[in-house]
Amino acid sequence: MEEKLNLVQEWDKTFPKSENVNHRKVTFHNRYGITLAADLYEPKEYEEKLAAIAVCGPFGAVKEQASGLYAQNMAERGFLTIAFDPSYTGESGGLPRYMASPDINTEDFQAAVDFLSIQENVDSEKIGIIGICGWGGMALNTAAIDTRIKATVASTMYDMSRVGANGYFDANNNEEERHKLRVLYNTQRTEDYKTGTYKRAGGVVDPLPEDAPFFVKDYYDYYKTNRGYHKRSLNSNDGWNVTGTMSFMNIPILKYTNEIRSSVLVIHGEKAHSCYMSKDAFKNMTENSNYKDNKELMIIPNAVHTDLYDKVDIIPFDKIEKFFKDNLK
Repeated sequence: MEEKLNLVQEWDKTFPKSENVNHRKVTFHNRYGITLAADLYEPKEYEEKLAAIAVCGPFGAVKEQASGLYAQNMAERGFLTIAFDPSYTGESGGLPRYMASPDINTEDFQAAVDFLSIQENVDSEKIGIIGICGWGGMALNTAAIDTRIKATVASTMYDMSRVGANGYFDANNNEEERHKLRVLYNTQRTEDYKTGTYKRAGGVVDPLPEDAPFFVKDYYDYYKTNRGYHKRSLNSNDGWNVTGTMSFMNIPILKYTNEIRSSVLVIHGEKAHSCYMSKDAFKNMTENSNYKDNKELMIIPNAVHTDLYDKVDIIPFDKIEKFFKDNLK
């Protein structure tokens, strides 16, 4: 069922390799027949079956960036983990390239749970997920539909439906602005079909304008410098297709998060431009919910959005470890 992928075997991550875990490349397929590529990390020594965690994000990043760092760190703490590339991106399969879908990307997370559930060294009753940035929202959406997931962490979360429909800070939250965006997308669809190609939207702006908003500077400092640049990362290079994220504006992915019965930890930086999305998502998840006692919002003082991508002295790994150990048992 799985297509053969060309997987890079040398270490090409944006973070150093840990000598305390085993690492290998694996593949698995989703319900739409797309083969996904992942890095698997596991403790070098263990006796019983392991609790497992699937990690993805940020939106437009690859597994060699932040998700791999999270996965490797959690493997050092005793979990079997995978960091995977979503459909149509990185080393994963799917054509055309550089597309995103609320449905297929939720399915990607569920497919990761499928894979983990059948590993001989994994306890299938002890599976969690971590979503970073736009994949934080996808993680919450997945937790709302997949009862096999016992614990979810959403770190520096974006609600891609909200930002897709309303723009940053909800500045374009009106029918006229959404109509303009629809016209832009659909004009581009016609042009793409005519030319047989997909125009790319561009990744993080480069060169960086002097008057760029502070959060764009944060993105530049991660994606466009040695700190976080990767040749397969959409954000580091030419970005998504212009029409690649179109469907998010019509599909509210966080609709049923107040029905999540499993445990959820939402983490965000106090100074992050995106912090309002986590605060509102947490409120919507717990307000009018019968399952609020196992939900937690953690705000990291003075941290900005990208601090939670790779700054190991700021990412609360001790808290994340305790959260999973308390809830995957």
